Amino acid sequence: MENQVIHMSAIHAILPQLQAIYPEDRISVNRAVLEQHARDQSAHEPHLPDAVVWPLTTEEVSQTLRLAYDARIPVTPWGAGTSIEGNPIPVAGGVVLDLSRMDQILTIHDKDFQVTVQPGVLYKDMNKILARYGLFFAPDPGANASIGGMLANNAAGIRTVKYGATRDNVLALEVVLADGRVIRTGSRSVKQSAGYDLTHLFVGSEGTLGVITEATLKLAPIPAHVSAAVARFPTVADAAEAVFDIIGAGLEPAALELLDATAVKILNTDPDIPPFPEQPALFMEFASSHETALADTLDMVRELCQEHRAQGFDTGVGRQERARIWHARHHLFEAHVRYFAGQSFLVGDAAVPISHYPELIARTAALMEEMGVVGSLLGHAGDGNIHTIVFYPPENDEARQRALAFNDAFVGLALEREGTCTGEHGVGLGKRKFMAREHGLALEVMRQLKQTLDPRGILNPGKVLP
Repeated sequence: MENQVIHMSAIHAILPQLQAIYPEDRISVNRAVLEQHARDQSAHEPHLPDAVVWPLTTEEVSQTLRLAYDARIPVTPWGAGTSIEGNPIPVAGGVVLDLSRMDQILTIHDKDFQVTVQPGVLYKDMNKILARYGLFFAPDPGANASIGGMLANNAAGIRTVKYGATRDNVLALEVVLADGRVIRTGSRSVKQSAGYDLTHLFVGSEGTLGVITEATLKLAPIPAHVSAAVARFPTVADAAEAVFDIIGAGLEPAALELLDATAVKILNTDPDIPPFPEQPALFMEFASSHETALADTLDMVRELCQEHRAQGFDTGVGRQERARIWHARHHLFEAHVRYFAGQSFLVGDAAVPISHYPELIARTAALMEEMGVVGSLLGHAGDGNIHTIVFYPPENDEARQRALAFNDAFVGLALEREGTCTGEHGVGLGKRKFMAREHGLALEVMRQLKQTLDPRGILNPGKVLP
């Protein structure tokens, strides 16, 4: 780096200049406000920033970064704080750039199936408005995450199998660089071949290369006919084999989720859904413009599941019940935390090619038993993504070390099968140690990109790069 960021106390030298940019209600050094921005939903250690600011415009973001760049003060962008890998924790102190008030839908290009928004727009709120036009933004992280956070982490979710992750649904960006310069990448044209693909360089960079202040997103029409199905299996390995065949048959599920028996047991703690037998299960959703085609698809899915020893297959789930099931699935992480109240936790998030998915599931399930860790296994099965959540008493160092060893072994299983250490949660703090193993020499190219775009290392320091 040209120069490392200087000590966090230097923030006081630029406070008067920040106060000249922001009115009193949009800048804070209040302890309670700092604590609110010290941690996300992960178990990573919190770190207090020295100040929080709430910009409303790209120009204010630009002025803030120019000021921080000159003074070598770290800046950490903040969305909704719903990430679970420590991505927005301000580990070096400095300024938290809370983008939640940049929450405008700027233009709905309904005839082009596009929308242009600011980064503070919340995913679910935006989709409620887009529904009036018969459209929706398909990547679905579960939480009501901000669009800026989804872009920063390349968020995915239950619909990735059909529609792709956030990166696959972005056309253009406005980005403020570390020194305050403002650039635009991409265009509203669906086909683009002019120059380097800077748009997708910034998506998934976790705020370490620039701050996204505007995005044009691709939308999809809301399908006419939708049906959910739930299949139950004797083992998670059977369920994973069924996943491989469903994807291989080209049946194009809109969602395909795998839950082990423990995850189903915890799902059943939600009082708003009917209880399910505590067996490994697939939760599926299929959509079509024709009701007959949808029925034929479900018949084929039933047959494939039965070939893999399915012990139950339920379809015809009504709209309200389907909404409750997916709501419960989206909040399953929070349900786990409540179920294991007072316990520390470690979340795994690996992904592999679909051909390796059944083996990864079987080996991971066996590994959990062999190493004696407590938790569950669940994931977005249709795109080869699997999550592990293991819990342990916070005061028990031996249990903590066992959980860490399990997570390392789990990631190792994925990397050995041509996979990745993180399918959707981002690198943040917890996955940096796997980056060299996964990327090899390409990691040095990433360092060079960071050095070029952020030579003073002020943007979200301590993230992504080990």
